[in-house]
Amino acid sequence: MAPFQARQTSPPGSMGWPYIGETLKLYTQNPNSFFSTRQKLYGDIFKTHILGCPCVMISSPEAAKVVLVTQAHLFKPTYPPSKEKMIGPEALFFHQGPYHSMLKKLVQASFLPSVIRESVPEVEGIVLKFLPSWENTTVNTLQEMKKYAFDVAVYAAFGDMSREVEVKGIKRLYQMLEKGYNSMPLDFPGTPFHQSMKARKVLTETLKTLIWRRRSESGKHGGGLLEMFLRAKDHKFNRLTDSQIADNIIGVIFAAHDTTASVLTWVLKYLHDHPHLLQAVTREQEEIRRIRTGSKRGLMWEDTRRMPLTSRVIQETLRSASILSFTFREAVQDVEFQGYLIPKGWKVLPLFRTIHHSADFYPQPEKFDPSRFEVPPRPNTYMPFGNGVHSCPGSELAKLEMLILLHHLTTTYRWKVVGEEEEGIQYGPFPVPKRGLPIRVHRRKVT
Repeated sequence: MAPFQARQTSPPGSMGWPYIGETLKLYTQNPNSFFSTRQKLYGDIFKTHILGCPCVMISSPEAAKVVLVTQAHLFKPTYPPSKEKMIGPEALFFHQGPYHSMLKKLVQASFLPSVIRESVPEVEGIVLKFLPSWENTTVNTLQEMKKYAFDVAVYAAFGDMSREVEVKGIKRLYQMLEKGYNSMPLDFPGTPFHQSMKARKVLTETLKTLIWRRRSESGKHGGGLLEMFLRAKDHKFNRLTDSQIADNIIGVIFAAHDTTASVLTWVLKYLHDHPHLLQAVTREQEEIRRIRTGSKRGLMWEDTRRMPLTSRVIQETLRSASILSFTFREAVQDVEFQGYLIPKGWKVLPLFRTIHHSADFYPQPEKFDPSRFEVPPRPNTYMPFGNGVHSCPGSELAKLEMLILLHHLTTTYRWKVVGEEEEGIQYGPFPVPKRGLPIRVHRRKVT
């Protein structure tokens, strides 16, 4: 890969309809079909137009590594205009260089292993508070998992929020904001994007009120990522403005909330559809419960390290469901790639889903088989949390909250999918089972 020098042509492909491109096709059909159809027609690199942006999609591990790691300086992180405006221009996702490095160090400091270890009781408390409300009722799995993941994200972002008056408002406003994540950036009354931007404005002001109060608390900033941002000067970084902090808090909630909720929704579907796996996971979790019940204690970090099968189920769910189907980068200059021109300003999308569903790397990719992770995958073929300097810094917290929830869910409850005849995928904003996977939950009979 090199800066463009000679006259070249752009990759083959279709730009779809004027302005809307192929956005509707991408978000109304099985994503595997969308990507595989174009890959068969055009090869491992092709162009399209989605969410208002001309794009080049790449679908090989080697190409993904070039864009995300070895030549990352030629491709800056970016999102479609709608997402960028809703999350905020100062968010970590959209930057390279010193500002990105500073933010990433602050974020990583709040997700250190020592910090995650200490969060186990708090996350378990959230699980134990909301799981009983499922008993003997029909629930929308995705919506319930969003509630759970949001509470964990709020804890990670703010620390203890039990006394903060803004917490309900933040939740309500964020729910209004996220409805526009996959919308076209049409900012006039009546459009989803316009409604989301109105909510975002109020959310920013609400966050700034909380930030101001935390700043004014002498020596006490309340914990969480917010405290790390407020103490930036203590880490020899420049003081962050309230707007910078607000954008990054919204970004962290976005990254930690919808993705984790979507993965957990798929985990419950896969376990429901594979009873032998559910039984095996339950046996693994019952042994941990037996040990901790004998010592009359809650879950500990060490317990979560003794869940190899449950961890492989999560790994396989991340591969099979591929919540993050792709990531966005933008060419910072005209770039020559595999004989094609990628014009400056075009988006470049490494297709994680296509790589995760390739039979070259995962035999029988359509089969849900956690045992495939008994052997580590080949380099650059498994990227559920991205790759390179912009990979997700909160991945270990996400895995932890999944393990804790599955421990209590599998040892205490059973569930049946309601309306199984309606198979399919919808976007919420990530790919999830149709209708958010409604399930009927009952207490497990222990013999």
